[in-house]
Amino acid sequence: YALHSRLGQLFSDAVHDGIVAKSPCSRRTSPGAGKQRAYVATTEQVWALHDAMPEHLRAAILLGAFVGLRLAETCGLRVSDVDFMRGIVHPAVQYPAEPLKSETSRTAVPIPADLAAELSVHVAGWRAETLLTDLYGRQLAPWTLERAFRAARARVPGLPDGFRYHDLRHYLASLLIASGADVKVVQARLRHASAKTTLDTYAHMFGDPDDSTRAAIAEVLAARAGTVRASSPR
Repeated sequence: YALHSRLGQLFSDAVHDGIVAKSPCSRRTSPGAGKQRAYVATTEQVWALHDAMPEHLRAAILLGAFVGLRLAETCGLRVSDVDFMRGIVHPAVQYPAEPLKSETSRTAVPIPADLAAELSVHVAGWRAETLLTDLYGRQLAPWTLERAFRAARARVPGLPDGFRYHDLRHYLASLLIASGADVKVVQARLRHASAKTTLDTYAHMFGDPDDSTRAAIAEVLAARAGTVRASSPR
């Protein structure tokens, strides 16, 4: 599966450069990925990726890691899709300007004021219709972002070769879960179609349910024992 994914990246670049007419790698030809768990980057690695990217593309890391946008959504995001004052991102289209197909994918994502300010500063420097552009102010293509991402990834210690832009969403999920967010909140922020999708992907991050149920019962028993001791004649 990993080899097929890597070949797909190479052929995608070859198609873009006009070396081959069509890539032989597609979802149809891909072997199953099995039950593999995606690598979850650390916060230090995410910031290292951010700093290793060309300056005009650093906002892409913020959008992937803290907003949870997918690659095509990041490249399609328009300045008008971001409410900088209220701190809300409204995903609406994917590259180049195709409407997102599901209502869930179009779910608004709240962002903190600091992130809204970072994105606002980025936008002010380019004044383009889309939030991300190339060095000439044109809408950024996904394959261009992929190339820059892979180059930056190679400069970050510990990140595996198979780490993709999409995997920044896993970092966001881990961040939310570690902060105490429940399944429904994580589902909403990642814009999953159902909580089942969220659980199937991230159940291992929510901790050991056996421990939590033991703790809940133990708390009740301890409270009962304390009451009995207090009411017992001395």
